[in-house]
Amino acid sequence: MANQEKNKYQSHILVEQIDQFVAYLEVEKLYASNTISAYQRDLFKFLSFCLENSVTEWQDIEPDTLNLFVMGLRHRGVSARSIRRYLSSIRGFFTFLVKQGVLTENCVMSIQTPKIDQVLPKTIDFDDLKRMMTLSSGLYSELRAVVMIELMYSCGLRVSELVGIDINDLDLEEGFVRVKGKGRKTRFSPIGSSAINAVEIYLSKRPSCENDALFVNQNNHRISPRSVQNIVKKRALEVGVAVNVHPHMLRHAAATHFLQSSHDLRTVQEFLGHKSIKSTQIYTHLDFLELSKVYDEFHPRAKK
Repeated sequence: MANQEKNKYQSHILVEQIDQFVAYLEVEKLYASNTISAYQRDLFKFLSFCLENSVTEWQDIEPDTLNLFVMGLRHRGVSARSIRRYLSSIRGFFTFLVKQGVLTENCVMSIQTPKIDQVLPKTIDFDDLKRMMTLSSGLYSELRAVVMIELMYSCGLRVSELVGIDINDLDLEEGFVRVKGKGRKTRFSPIGSSAINAVEIYLSKRPSCENDALFVNQNNHRISPRSVQNIVKKRALEVGVAVNVHPHMLRHAAATHFLQSSHDLRTVQEFLGHKSIKSTQIYTHLDFLELSKVYDEFHPRAKK
């Protein structure tokens, strides 16, 4: 979609300025490719709106312009969360233009962003996890699925981090794996003994190939995030897990169980590779919900 919008105004100066911003995100901010693509889509959608309304210079954009853009999104049924993302993309772009001297002020700052209800991340019971991580056959496909789940849960990995692991990133003797996180930042995550054992068995049966990736597909290419999503979903169905399991649920489960055991939010932040503690604080709500359930069930003064 971003390319379609861009091609309509290929020679326009505003397109060049968006391209400069995208290069800034990639080279200086080291943003992930998915994040950069989202910025591009949002900005070219906004550019299309501006030019259709005869706004041909960023300097001509006023709060009313942005309010009309937001109203148009609402009329098309765009969610409050997506509208917030649009405004965040435009705000970041305009801040860049202020630094470049193109704008004197960022008019997005005066726009009120829509409020959204906090959606708590979905997690999975540990009993279900154990079933997913228990081998029942000698099949290589099952072993690979179990190792993926073991690592994502043991290390709290994003699916993109899992598929990015190379064999030489593993230090099984010391019990660590080097993880390439968001913004190309590297962290070292401890691996639990159960995951280490599973990885050692997997490596002994992994087909030999020239690819350094820990997980490869049938063509000996690095496995894709979509393939991991399908593998995790299939594994959950195989062992009779009732909920629709996706890889990020394993990361959520790791964070929740870690916090419930340690009560140390800063350590959980480092464990997950979160840049801001605000991203980690969501798990305190999950921890509180678990506490509330226990209270309601067992405390003599709880409301029955």
